[in-house]
Order: sequence, then C-alpha cells, then structure tokens
Amino acid sequence: MATTRKATAHWKGSLIEGNGTVDLESSGVGSYEVTWPSRAEEPNGKTSPEELLAAAHSTCFSMALSHGLAGAGTPPQTVDTSAEVTFQPGEGITGIVLSVKAQVPGISEADFQAAAEKAKVNCPVSKALTGTTISLNAELIG
Repeated sequence: MATTRKATAHWKGSLIEGNGTVDLESSGVGSYEVTWPSRAEEPNGKTSPEELLAAAHSTCFSMALSHGLAGAGTPPQTVDTSAEVTFQPGEGITGIVLSVKAQVPGISEADFQAAAEKAKVNCPVSKALTGTTISLNAELIG
C-alpha cells in the first residue's frame, strides 16, 4: 500500500532578508522556522532543507540497514546513523556523508560492510538522490 506524506512551506519576503516556516503536516509534529542564513551560514535555532534532508536520509538508511541485516539472519541490536548534507551556495547540495555505528551480534566485518553498502544504495531516500555523491562510513561496534 502506498503512503503519501505532506509538508508545507510558507515564505515571506526576498531570499536573503525573508523568512519562512515548514510544517510537517502528515504527522503534525511541528512547525519549524527557516531562513537563508540558517541554510547558508549558521543555524541559530532554525532549520534548513538540508537538515530536513539529513534527517530523512539518516532515518531511511537506518531502517534499510536494519531490515537487510534481519533478513540475513543477523538482526541488529542498535543502529545509529548520522547524515551530513553539504550545501554550497551557487552550487546546491554537493555531497552527503552517512556515518553509521551498529551493534550486530554474529556478523563478520565483511558482511556488515556489504550490508551497509547495500542499504546505502537501496534505501528510498538514496535512490531519490542518485544525482548526489553519497559517501558511507560504517563501523561495527561491540
């Protein structure tokens, strides 16, 4: 069954001096302020499209890795993923670095690395970002 999620952005003013909000409507979990400086300079308590993308990508990757590991008979105890999305004004998004640390009993380092790489390629957010360079740092812990 397909699902659709909705977020809505409202912007006032010019790009540089203006400001806006993004509302996560499907879940109703909140409304977040956004400005050009929060995107291209310092966040100062506001979000950016790149931070929201990082949240989506780290979550999607964690879910994909967990699913792949469980399907291979080595379910993880924990999967902790961060995503760093780099934005360069004038160029756009220039790269994403996924970093994952996972506790997976009974798996070899080689099998873990292969599962992490497969999750990187196959998670739906990665697939949506195929025009972007996505790097992966994967660490098997404990």
